[in-house]
Amino acid sequence: MTHDTEYMPDKLFQELADSTQLMVDIENGKASLAGLKTHAWSIVDVKRVRQALPTKTNQTQFAELIGVGVDLVKSWESGRRNPSGSSSKLLGLLDKYPNLASELS
Repeated sequence: MTHDTEYMPDKLFQELADSTQLMVDIENGKASLAGLKTHAWSIVDVKRVRQALPTKTNQTQFAELIGVGVDLVKSWESGRRNPSGSSSKLLGLLDKYPNLASELS
């Protein structure tokens, strides 16, 4: 496969092309994820986490507490979107340690 090196270095392009081909091979059953590093986030029940905090917290207050927009909290709670990355980790910590909320405010 060839490409214009003005936009992307050859090595990066080749890694992207290889990973794309691997994705296709996995989807078609020609390869497996065995031995590959993968990332998975468990889906956090955001409403349950918010309601389990020691202090009664509405969606707006919760959004402010964790540093996201209230519309995002509403999307999480309605199931339209799922938290990922650092938000997911923070919510996981609040789920396990609800009293941690007092340290965030």
